[in-house]
Amino acid sequence: VQLVESGGGLVQPGGSLRLSCAASGFTFSRYDMSWYRQAPGKERELVARITSFGGSTDYADSVKGRFTMSRDLAKNTVYLQMNSLKPEDTAVYYCNARYYAYNYWGQGTQVTVSS
Repeated sequence: VQLVESGGGLVQPGGSLRLSCAASGFTFSRYDMSWYRQAPGKERELVARITSFGGSTDYADSVKGRFTMSRDLAKNTVYLQMNSLKPEDTAVYYCNARYYAYNYWGQGTQVTVSS
């Protein structure tokens, strides 16, 4: 099982980034997929989730209206489009896949929002 995140980097406030998470080794379509983030000295928090059935999404209040999560079932990939980035969005972003007791994490990708 692998979850490989990419797309992180340094961006100025107000800028945009798109994160990708490529999945392999499991039946991607069965899993709820999520993005979490963890800032220094803080707990890991849920940012966005997309359900396996129907592909509905929900978001943390702090990112609603700015972030959009999507998935491509043909590519076994989920995305997180992040717009209007703020310094407080700075964190390591992790991809998560969950199906009942099966719970997988990626290695994380750093996002830094700074001028």
